[in-house]
Amino acid sequence: MEIQGKSFIVTGGASGLGEGTARMLAANGGKVVIADMNEERGQQVAQEIGGVFVKANVADEADGRKVVEAAVGLGKLMGLVNCAGIAPAEKIVGKKGPHSLELFQKVITVNLIGSFNMMRLAAEAMSANEPEATGERGVMISTASVAAFEGQIGQVAYSASKGGVVGMTLPIARDLARSGIRNMTIAPGIMGTPMLFGMPQEVQDSLAAMVPFPSRLGRPEDFAKLAKHIIENDLLNGEVIRLDGAIRMGMK
Repeated sequence: MEIQGKSFIVTGGASGLGEGTARMLAANGGKVVIADMNEERGQQVAQEIGGVFVKANVADEADGRKVVEAAVGLGKLMGLVNCAGIAPAEKIVGKKGPHSLELFQKVITVNLIGSFNMMRLAAEAMSANEPEATGERGVMISTASVAAFEGQIGQVAYSASKGGVVGMTLPIARDLARSGIRNMTIAPGIMGTPMLFGMPQEVQDSLAAMVPFPSRLGRPEDFAKLAKHIIENDLLNGEVIRLDGAIRMGMK
């Protein structure tokens, strides 16, 4: 599938992996709708790339429909990249007692339900597309994490949410096969995003040193490169690809 002239949605597109992906899509001729809660930064990125910003809670049906409508208004909606997510840390039992149920629910709501909500709404719109020469009507890419497989201490909520994203990948691809819509997931390792850059420098250096090769933090451009290949390669479907420099996470 070619990116040129097609409409794409990028959730979490105001920063980090989402911003990198939005910039890549625009640079390749895509029409991009950025969905994010950060209105100031989202508007700025959208203006810089010639896209559209929609303030949206990805787990809210009405907000999700607004995002899809905006994308359809730009042209043929052929892609969704889910990058919106949160990653608070808390042990199941800590010094202050058991893990907050409210926090667990929030992480699942944003990371898992939010991804599913946007996928179901985008897929509905894509299913009405005239197919491309390849038979495709669209492609969806969600963001999991290596924590889905090797969750560390304090990552129970985050790992559960990302494990859910991994678990949805194949059945959604199978559900949508008859409609010509592909579904893929990227599981990044330690990425250099605003979330990580908020940590002390020595912690960042320590994390980078854990990566076998290349021994560095991943970059939004690395994620965007893989997203581009997934979009363009119509045989990629129903799979989770680790983007992690061969890291396997330890307990902490």
